[in-house]
Amino acid sequence: ERNLKLEEKITMLQQQNEELRARIEQNTVITRQLSEENANLQEYVEKEVEEKKKLSRTNEELLWKLQEGDAVSPVKLPPTSPTSFYRCSSGNSSPAKVRTLRR
Repeated sequence: ERNLKLEEKITMLQQQNEELRARIEQNTVITRQLSEENANLQEYVEKEVEEKKKLSRTNEELLWKLQEGDAVSPVKLPPTSPTSFYRCSSGNSSPAKVRTLRR
C-alpha cells in the first residue's frame, strides 16, 4: 500500500513537473517577444530623438536667419504665404526666396 501511495505521488509530481515545463516554455516565448518589441521601441525612440534634435537645430537656424534678416532689412510677409518668406539682403535689391521646412 505504501508503494501504491508513492507511485501516485510520483505520477502527480510528474504531471506538475510537465505543467511547470510548459509554463516555463510559454514564458520564454513571451520574454523573447517582449525583448524584441522592447528593442524595436528603443530603436524607434532613438530615431525620434534624433529627428527632434534635427528639427530643433533647423528651427534655431531658421530663427537665427530670420533675426539676422530682420536686423538687416525687415520685410512684412502677407498672411497667405505659409510655406515661404522673402527678405532683402543688404547688398541686393531683389528679394531672396527662402524655403521653410514642412513637418
